[in-house]
Amino acid sequence: MIFDQWHDRAADDDWRETSRRNARSVQTTVGWIFWDPGAVARFEAHGLPGPFGYIASRGAPLAPAGAEALTAAFGTISSVGIAVTFDLLKGDAAAFREFWHLRDEAVDEGLRRYAPDIVDPLVEMGPTLWSAVDRLPRLGRVLFGATVSMPRPRNPLLSGWHAVNAIREWRGDSHWALMASAGLTSSEASIIHNEWLGYKDDWLSKSRGQTEEEINHGWEMLSRKGFAADRRLLPSGLRLRQQLEELTDGLTALPWQLVGADFSTEFAERLEPPCELLLARVDETAGPNYQPASRVRKRYRDPEGDGTS
Repeated sequence: MIFDQWHDRAADDDWRETSRRNARSVQTTVGWIFWDPGAVARFEAHGLPGPFGYIASRGAPLAPAGAEALTAAFGTISSVGIAVTFDLLKGDAAAFREFWHLRDEAVDEGLRRYAPDIVDPLVEMGPTLWSAVDRLPRLGRVLFGATVSMPRPRNPLLSGWHAVNAIREWRGDSHWALMASAGLTSSEASIIHNEWLGYKDDWLSKSRGQTEEEINHGWEMLSRKGFAADRRLLPSGLRLRQQLEELTDGLTALPWQLVGADFSTEFAERLEPPCELLLARVDETAGPNYQPASRVRKRYRDPEGDGTS
């Protein structure tokens, strides 16, 4: 299978593990803001409920390309929610950028308040992270490319945060490219991720705003492909999802290879403790199922393999 060839070439086990480990801190450093009351209050004061404010603030770099482009880039986020956001903002790219800046205000305020020990690491490590971001390939990474085209903040804390955000978007674009290469649709990708996580009742799909019709169609397609039966994922489907995760870890090791092993370890050791505080903040503001990429989970063990997956 071609995925096996990619897996072998992507990165050795040490770099794959570094990528997997640091992905948690990257996701947490950025993702907590999606449900932060400070951000939500700012969005609502400017006319958008929280979920639509998230779409506007994150999607601002790509907003000039329109709702369909943003739907493609966002992977499993509801196309309906994205369309509503564009309608509410009348497709005005300047309005989207306003929400980008509102999010920045909330990030600066929230990090200093809820995870103050992350401030110095982001300030000090930001320039090196940007040096890696500037060398990452753009091919196929559309949301990443749009994101790095935005003006970089002069505020050193926000600059460091945006460097981490750029790495996050680069990993995200890479991950969705792999999902597309596996022939998965948005609804199918949500379903196999939900089952791989051990979540119940299509929780992940529903949390992203997907409709019952979309979810039902996703189950139908997975069944046709031999990955599911009776609305349960088969071992073949779980195996595919695990393989895609390992491929993602391997193919997104590049930022850490560019900054080097010592810096990558320092990043992990300095960011993990304050990121635990930010993850606790997600538990409080959203709930323990949210932001699964930030959470430690048991590694999937293939019942037909050697147990090392």
